[in-house]
Amino acid sequence: RFLDKACINRGKKGDWSVCSVTKVEETKIVLRFLPIFISSVIGYISNIILFTFTVQQGGLTNTRLGKIHVSPATLFVIPITFQMLMLAIYDQFIVPFLRRRTGYSGGITHLQRIGIGFASMILACVIAAVVEKKRKESAVQMSLFWLAPQFFLLGVSDVTSFTGLLEFFNSEAPRGMKSIGTALFWCDLGLASLMATFLVDAVNGATRHGHRAGWLEGASLNTSHLDWFYWVVAVVGLLGFFNYLYWANKYVYQNNQRVANVAP
Repeated sequence: RFLDKACINRGKKGDWSVCSVTKVEETKIVLRFLPIFISSVIGYISNIILFTFTVQQGGLTNTRLGKIHVSPATLFVIPITFQMLMLAIYDQFIVPFLRRRTGYSGGITHLQRIGIGFASMILACVIAAVVEKKRKESAVQMSLFWLAPQFFLLGVSDVTSFTGLLEFFNSEAPRGMKSIGTALFWCDLGLASLMATFLVDAVNGATRHGHRAGWLEGASLNTSHLDWFYWVVAVVGLLGFFNYLYWANKYVYQNNQRVANVAP
């Protein structure tokens, strides 16, 4: 309510003395974004870490497909391919199916879509931890296809959380501030990358004792404890997910997402 005082004219002129009602209302809307924005930063940490270390995992697996040798650097193609396929399936089949039952134009709300993506990231971390443990214990070099489940879940998280967050910011932003939606989205990802770096440094610092290196400071992943680190990331992601659910349940949409007529 203190923002409403900015509209009171006390006889002074200038933007720093009095604001229009429109500016005040736009500021309120942007401030409502902040809890979702901050909780999304925490949620995306696991996505950034998975994309980084999964490629390194892939480099230590059997990357031969018949007579073709797949370079580890090209492994990014796998989640992108999953993403393209799932995006087509989601838009053409899942959204119309959900729309008829929920009445929402997108099948589900933007925040629900984001939440599904965050849950997928947590599950991907758990699977990645199990696969990495099996890779280190395996006497025979593991096939690249063992990484397919976590690549698939990364694709799911991109289709749901990335698209959902971008649509959320763009649809809820004030009419005169639509460009801020895209800026907030990329700022979210940038801060998540920074936080992921801090998390790696913090874990290495906490697990480094004397001459013993930190979990991720081994000469290679074979001498590191990436599987343990994935469990830490999963716990951080789970805590962030609960925080996100709290703020998502409290958020009140500015724009109605329901369609006027829903086909039976």
